[in-house]
Amino acid sequence: MNINSKTSIYGIIGHPIGHSLSPLIHNYAFENLDFNSVYVSFDVNEEDLKDAIIGIKALGIKGLNVTVPHKESVIKYLDRISDEAKLIGAVNTIKNNSGSLEGYNTDVTGFMESLKEHNVDVAGKNAVILGAGGAAKAVAVGLALLGVKSIYVCNRSIDKAKELSIHMGNNFNIKSLGISYNDLNMLDEIDILINATSVGMYPNVDVSPIGEDVVAKAKFVYDIIYNPEKTLFLSYAEKYRIKYINGLDMLINQAIDSFKIWTGANFDKKIILNFLKKKDFVK
Repeated sequence: MNINSKTSIYGIIGHPIGHSLSPLIHNYAFENLDFNSVYVSFDVNEEDLKDAIIGIKALGIKGLNVTVPHKESVIKYLDRISDEAKLIGAVNTIKNNSGSLEGYNTDVTGFMESLKEHNVDVAGKNAVILGAGGAAKAVAVGLALLGVKSIYVCNRSIDKAKELSIHMGNNFNIKSLGISYNDLNMLDEIDILINATSVGMYPNVDVSPIGEDVVAKAKFVYDIIYNPEKTLFLSYAEKYRIKYINGLDMLINQAIDSFKIWTGANFDKKIILNFLKKKDFVK
């Protein structure tokens, strides 16, 4: 990589950010396509978010990904957001369009595509989503667009769970209910169980958002976390021989969409996967 005065800067903001594979993915894509661009990580605390977004314009940064915990709160600092970002209420991609900051959500398409790639049909089924933040919103909308019958939103803050469930009920023709973690014990069977929280993410790998007794009720388990490759949550699914996938495909799919928004170009998912395998990030 030859960085010079004409190098375009892209990046990701979040807190914490040290676990992210996004710099590896995007920098390899830039190199593979011979783009004079670089992608870097910015660890931004919540109280510094406004200043960081102002800095995008001041520094001429071309685009950013947004991760936990800023996907929702970043919206108020942008000049416009896309229709899907409005529907979801969260942004994970920012494009600096000649000083106008545009917000998009590629999490939803990345999530939907990952289900299709693994031949997971959610139509007419019930789903439980753990979490009610920006990622959970994208997952909920993705499930609704794919025809899920009902969604239970489970969150530590029951108010946030109810807020998301009401939003889904108002915008889609599905049953949606906000519940507490204790309420999970009342469900006899779960078709689809998705962890959309950061619980279990590296370095806190010895915790799960729920116990194995609840996981055992599920027919399919999805963890949007990709680092570690198999969380404790997914280990429970493996123990009970339940089909499961982690968040790596969602990560790469959303990265492909973000990359196209910024540059207009595509990169091959297989090339990225092979690269990550060589780096021992994918087994």
